[in-house]
Amino acid sequence: MRDEYDIMSLNPRKNPYTKRLRQQITININNEAVAYFKAQSAEVGIPYQTLINLYLSDCAAQGRKLHMSWQ
Repeated sequence: MRDEYDIMSLNPRKNPYTKRLRQQITININNEAVAYFKAQSAEVGIPYQTLINLYLSDCAAQGRKLHMSWQ
């Protein structure tokens, strides 16, 4: 093992996955919403958690506002 390494000669490159980093969280979702995404999951063959993430990401990208229908 060398005492020193020339990092530049190792062909360093940026991690291609840094834009896709995720954070694991715990949230409470009602049964109807989970059932809806599970049904969609069965139709399209994508895990329901991925569908939820895609939907929420789309909402954020589109700048959708919350509609508080229970108020």
